[in-house]
Amino acid sequence: MKEIEESLHHAPLGADTQYVNQYDSGLLYPIQRNLNWQARGVEQKTLPFSGVDIWNAYEVSWLNQKGKPVVRLAEFRIPADSTHIIESKSFKLYLNSFNLTAFAAEADVLQRMQADLSEAAGAEVDVKLLALDGAGQVSQFRGECIDELDVDITDYEPNADCLVLREGDTDDVVTESLYSHLLKSNCPVTGQPDWASIVIEYTGAPICREGFLKYLVSYREHGDFHEQCVESIFMDIWQQCQPQNLTVYARYLRRGGLDINPYRSSQAVTPENLRLSRQ
Repeated sequence: MKEIEESLHHAPLGADTQYVNQYDSGLLYPIQRNLNWQARGVEQKTLPFSGVDIWNAYEVSWLNQKGKPVVRLAEFRIPADSTHIIESKSFKLYLNSFNLTAFAAEADVLQRMQADLSEAAGAEVDVKLLALDGAGQVSQFRGECIDELDVDITDYEPNADCLVLREGDTDDVVTESLYSHLLKSNCPVTGQPDWASIVIEYTGAPICREGFLKYLVSYREHGDFHEQCVESIFMDIWQQCQPQNLTVYARYLRRGGLDINPYRSSQAVTPENLRLSRQ
């Protein structure tokens, strides 16, 4: 993990930072996306999934030409095959830099964000600016919640051995969605908790639900970025349970006015930007 630590050496995350209120694209801090897999000897292009990271921003504002503030919600979609992820605090600082900057039209703000974020990510980033009224209606995952299962748990670092097929049903093929609100990991730099709800949809031999819940909870003391946690969860299920197809979608709680929601799937599907009750 030396490469990851070196890439974060100059990142604003965990450091004392001066907040800038004048537009500055240089605040964005890209991190090479494939460092996590390089450390494991895996090439990103060989991974059996595609997907997107959906970021929602709740603190987006700028000035119009008369100096009057404009406020919006924003949705950013960063492709999972982009060359870089964007460090979250730098993303927040970048958005804050619009606060005292005047733009002639909302379209100019949209164009500027798309250009800056696409350059930082190394792929085309889709940006939407949304009016506050009527946006972000609360929804929920489809499928069955496994949180009330009665299980004994002792592992709080990822343990893929928990992932097993349901005993006696290994020749069956099912299509089902299972979700949990018990996922928690930690920021790899600050150690702050990252809370999330997560759903998997798969077709294949039935996965033992108790084992799956124990596996999700085993991330409780694990330090990693949201995107890398979801990719690791996908790969562990893919390798341990060998489903015919698999989708993993995590909805993380916001921090600093941003939430990050990685979606990975073995199928080419465009995910809905759900908003759950804790978001």
